[in-house]
Amino acid sequence: MIINEKVQNTNLTEELRERFERVEPATIGHNLHYGFMDPTVKSMLQDVKVVGTAFTVRTSVNDSTMVHKAVSMAGEGDVIVIDRTGDVKHACVGEMVAYAANVRKVVGIIIDGPCTDIQAIREIGIPVFATGLSPITTKLYGQSGEINTIIQCGGVTVKPGDVIVADDNGVLVMGQEVNYEEVLAKAEESEAREPHTKKRLDSGELLADITKAGSLVDSYFSLK
Repeated sequence: MIINEKVQNTNLTEELRERFERVEPATIGHNLHYGFMDPTVKSMLQDVKVVGTAFTVRTSVNDSTMVHKAVSMAGEGDVIVIDRTGDVKHACVGEMVAYAANVRKVVGIIIDGPCTDIQAIREIGIPVFATGLSPITTKLYGQSGEINTIIQCGGVTVKPGDVIVADDNGVLVMGQEVNYEEVLAKAEESEAREPHTKKRLDSGELLADITKAGSLVDSYFSLK
């Protein structure tokens, strides 16, 4: 077993956190092409938004001891990200883990595997992202696991303290080396253009003309 202390991300200021709350991961995806988890890791609730810092956990197939320990260590603003080491059968998060995380003001839980007790999770209201649901649960064996080490989740490397931005469309992971201000500026600029683009469409302009897709298609055929 490995247990490391929580990693603080001093680059994520409260102002940046609030700005990330207002933009969608899909908008960021127009300019950032890595760090997005596989779509199989999806929100178990509707109309959710999560912005926080990664508190990482790695567990073995059916031993969730470290998940219980992690929930007891994590706190306000953390997103618990769980590497299930390839297991897609056993649920390591259910009602009690979700409830405990919510009490500790954890802002979300992300699992590279299934969760369970979905009705209770809906009532609790904490955003949970998982690959699906399973009635088969893990047990407390105390044999293996890691906390706050580098893990894999949804095909993405996640380091303790990474910024997590997630909503119904998916999960984005950004390391501390990312220039958050630059990422936000591009996303905010893109979203600011959207109302104007809609007005142009309403007035009869074609999307392919607005985005220049039409010119790209014409150029392609002109080379044939």
